[in-house]
Amino acid sequence: MNTVIVQLPDPHPPVRADRRFARLSRPPRSSPPARPALLHLGPGDSVEFGRGEPGRPLAVPIPDPGVSRRAGEITAAEDYWRLSNFSATATYVVENLEGAGEHVKVAPGRLGAPVPFEFSRVLLPALGEPAAFKVFAPQHAYLAGGSAGADGAGGLGAPGAGYGEPTVSPFALDPGAKYFLVLLALCEPRLRSPSAAAVPGVTEVLARLRCLPSCRDLTRSAVNYHIDYLVGSKLRLRDPAEPVDPGAGGKREELVALALRFDLVREEHLVLLPPRRGG
Repeated sequence: MNTVIVQLPDPHPPVRADRRFARLSRPPRSSPPARPALLHLGPGDSVEFGRGEPGRPLAVPIPDPGVSRRAGEITAAEDYWRLSNFSATATYVVENLEGAGEHVKVAPGRLGAPVPFEFSRVLLPALGEPAAFKVFAPQHAYLAGGSAGADGAGGLGAPGAGYGEPTVSPFALDPGAKYFLVLLALCEPRLRSPSAAAVPGVTEVLARLRCLPSCRDLTRSAVNYHIDYLVGSKLRLRDPAEPVDPGAGGKREELVALALRFDLVREEHLVLLPPRRGG
């Protein structure tokens, strides 16, 4: 039977206290870290989270005074789970721990919002740091042999049908090409840290790639050419006949947003880049 696992929040989170009293909140060095408590939910099982009421604790306790007594509920399904937000004012955020900034928002009063991520972190507004706990869904099921269908490009035609023209991949990228390395360098900060806001400029991309043997002759003009090639031909973000905007920042932002939205570059591609200085 599929199981959804809820990792309970740390009952003693780190306290941001005055430095003079920092020693008081530190556990003895000999104390091993406590293993997180887990709840296992079968399909149809539900647990509530929040501060709880005197004498009536909830299954997922969140003691922060800024969190509602009955903040919400988690309900397990087959290979996913649903989140209900009982708050009248607070929006909850569910982060995909495997994605580059991918998340869903659950509005106040929303009931049964489906969460499609296998590894998630639920964030609730709180008086201190956002209150958080993790939820792990069962491994998702996929078509045997990958998602390619009979048409050879991700379609779901009947096996061996072979009718009509084959589907053309909308984003045919070659990971061995220089334009892919440029795209990867643009996306790297957000792949490594989803909260990173700045997209690298041309000079930063050039410095990041120059130490690769295949990019030793790379120039600023070449980087700009690859960006324009991605925008106009490979990812077709703009009509090639459209006048070019003199500001390249918008193009870089569009490329990064599209590439991360459709997983055109992923964490496993980062091995194509040279090691970063300092680790």
